[in-house]
Amino acid sequence: MRDFPEGFLFGSSTAAHQVEGGNFNNDWWAWEHAPYTTCVASSGDAIDQLHRYDEDFALLASPGQQAHRISIEWWRIEPAPGEWSSSALEHYRRVLSSLADRGLTAFVTLNHFTLPRWLAERGSWLAPDAVERFERYCERVANALGDLMPYACTINEPQIVALFGYLHGDFPPGERNAIKWRRVTRRLIEAHEAAVRALEAGRGAPRAGLPADAGAGAGP
Repeated sequence: MRDFPEGFLFGSSTAAHQVEGGNFNNDWWAWEHAPYTTCVASSGDAIDQLHRYDEDFALLASPGQQAHRISIEWWRIEPAPGEWSSSALEHYRRVLSSLADRGLTAFVTLNHFTLPRWLAERGSWLAPDAVERFERYCERVANALGDLMPYACTINEPQIVALFGYLHGDFPPGERNAIKWRRVTRRLIEAHEAAVRALEAGRGAPRAGLPADAGAGAGP
């Protein structure tokens, strides 16, 4: 067995839409229930990690994991444009505190595929103010939670978001348009830069990165 460098972290990863349950106000929930959906089933209640996160994290820590990557649902923080939920931020603060209490280093993804439904209805990442909206959301998260985020992932697999959402048509919004694919790719680069700015100006000192998968990728 190869030796891993000192400080190497062994852990696991989830996305909020995979595990929280009840994410009815994002674009993937709408996509799952559309008549033309490519999804086999709805995420539904998932494993109810919205309420059971503490016991889930205890299970993760029990075999010796040292880190866990989670994501934050944008729509919970901003359920309507410009309307901010302090209770949602407090919830995620409890979630991140639970990770720390279990000895798990948090890797926090600010956007793991899903978008608020209100943004999707205005054009998703191609909405005129999508990057500005995302930056304001990241500012709220950074100011409220940055001190509990040792590592931050800005946008999960942006190349997959662009490819499958705007060229292959398998992810929302289901486009098959090469021009839009290229435009969204540029938008996602801008959004990543905006998120880094927000993290640098916020609370704590999260180390920010851009997670990317060279493979085909999968839904949230």
